[in-house]
Order: sequence, then C-alpha cells, then structure tokens
Amino acid sequence: MYNFTNDYNETVHPELLKAVTSTTNQKIKGYGLDDYCTKSKESIKQQLQSPNADIHFMPGGTITNLTVISHILKPYQAIIAANSGHVNVHETGAIEATGHKVLTVKTEDGKLTPELIEEMLIFHCDEHMVQPKLVYISNTTELGTIYTKQELREIYQFCQKKHLYLYLDGARLAMALAATENDISFPDLAKYTDIFYIGGTKVGTFLGEVVVFNNTTISKDFRFSMKQKGAILAKSWIVAVQMNALMQNNLYLELGRHSNNMAEKLKTIFENAGLTFAFKPQSNQLFVNFPNNLVKKILSNYSVDNLGAMGIGYTCLRFCTSWATQEDEIQTLAKYLKGVIDI
Repeated sequence: MYNFTNDYNETVHPELLKAVTSTTNQKIKGYGLDDYCTKSKESIKQQLQSPNADIHFMPGGTITNLTVISHILKPYQAIIAANSGHVNVHETGAIEATGHKVLTVKTEDGKLTPELIEEMLIFHCDEHMVQPKLVYISNTTELGTIYTKQELREIYQFCQKKHLYLYLDGARLAMALAATENDISFPDLAKYTDIFYIGGTKVGTFLGEVVVFNNTTISKDFRFSMKQKGAILAKSWIVAVQMNALMQNNLYLELGRHSNNMAEKLKTIFENAGLTFAFKPQSNQLFVNFPNNLVKKILSNYSVDNLGAMGIGYTCLRFCTSWATQEDEIQTLAKYLKGVIDI
C-alpha cells in the first residue's frame, strides 16, 4: 500500500543526512549557541535580505505555534484564524491550553482577508470579550491554497492599521514559494509579516522549523519561553545544519517544486478520470471528490486522508505528495484508477 497521507513519511533527504553526519564526533556547544546555528542564521538572513531578523531553531510545527503565540500575547488576548487553520483543527487545543482563545473565521479556500478579520474585530469590541491581537495564517493553507503577494500585503497593512500582529505558519512554505502561481519571495515574508516560520519537517529534514521574528520588539526574552515550553533542543545544530543545507543552491525551493510537480501529475490523472476537486489545486495537496462506491477500493490500496462526505454521493480524499514521491508511484496509481474507473 503506497502512502499519500502526508509529506513527512520519509526520514530525511540524502543531502540533509550528509549535513548532519558531517558533524559526527565533533564537540559542539549546545542549546543553539554554536557556530553551526550562527552560520545558518546568517544564511537565512541573507535569503530574507533582513540583517536584523531574530531567528530561532524549533523542533516542530505545533510546539512552534504554541511557543510563539503564548510568548507574544497577554492573558486576555486571542488569535484570529481560518476555521480550517492548523491551530484550530490539528493541534489538540494547544493554543487554548496556553490560555488563549482561537477565534475562527469560516472561509471557502482556507485564506483570510482584511474583510473577514474586521468582522471579528467588530464583534469583539470591549473588555467583556477576549481581545483579538494576532492574526494567524499559513502558506500553503491547510486546503493547499496559496496567498498572493497582494493578499499578504493587504492583510499585513490591515494588521498594522489595527495594531494586530501577523503570524504566518510556514510548515509547507517550500511548496507555497515553489508553486506555479506564487509571486511571494523570502524578502516579501520579511517585509509583510511580524513573525513567520520556515518549515523543514515537510520538506525533507529529520525534524525542525525556523522561527523568524521580523518585529523584534516582540521577541525579547523568547528563549525563556522556548525553554519553558520544552522547545530548546540541546542539539539545536542538528536543525541548523539541515536548514543551512536547504538554503544552499535553492534546495529548499527545488524540493518544494518536486512535491508540487508530482501533485500536478496526479491532478492530470484525476481530471482525466473525470474527478473533481473540493479546493483549487495549487500545491502538493489534492482534495479529490470520489464517488462513494469507489472510496473503499481506493482506501484498500492507498493510504490517504479521508475527509468525509463532500455533497451527496461523494467523499473527499486528500492525496499529498512529497519531496520523495517518485514518478513510478504516480503511474502505478494511474494504472490502478483505470482498473476501477471507466476512463
């Protein structure tokens, strides 16, 4: 059974494994205070064209979100997120467990807009309710869609006007930046967010994400919050050397592009089979509407996410490609579909 469930089923990309093993038997200072971490931070700053960015290495996505958000907000403050946002549906109440409410906005494509954010601000208007203070978005979104530069800029400018922080979850940032329709660059992220993180786990690292504070007025003492939340790795250099390798020779974007290209091939196969998509395919996640009579057959041969009913007579299955997805795996699926669907 081939696994299209997610983009982190494979252990590590060979170049990143090579980077990690190159440090074997060295005596390295711990907790992110070593030369490897310093070098990686400088490499990232160059990519961002942001010499003053405050950068930190983190173990994974959920702990990154809860550490950043709980550090920034006061006890009575809340975040605004799309109803499909990772912090709302896939983090076991991690944000709420830190004492901060997640205010959700229903969206059709997983993306927020200034208009949707403002509706939430109007409703939460006084001290009898939580105070919205941080806007959470992700790129790609949980639905596989991407933001344009204009959309990102408009949200950021609105947040500035309303004295809100803008935080971008970059778990699948490589796929977003490598998407065919993308026009956002690393420097744009430095310019149009207060905080974002560069995802590694879903683009070939053993583990690890990189938090970037563009607004350094809110990053003071962040390492204290990291330690308290268990987010400081004693061997932080393991994340740093992988991230440094990803930033060399555009490997980060290359791996994201491969994931997207494999998804594009899948998209063509599904379209040729007469299948439709629940959300616009823009990256490495495809949400495919299957007739109910085919779902059991698909699930018996392929591991995918089952999102349940999508209208009468259809079930939505998510197919997710990765940096390691191979062409023959795509073609095997194509042959299988021909056997169960009259193409």
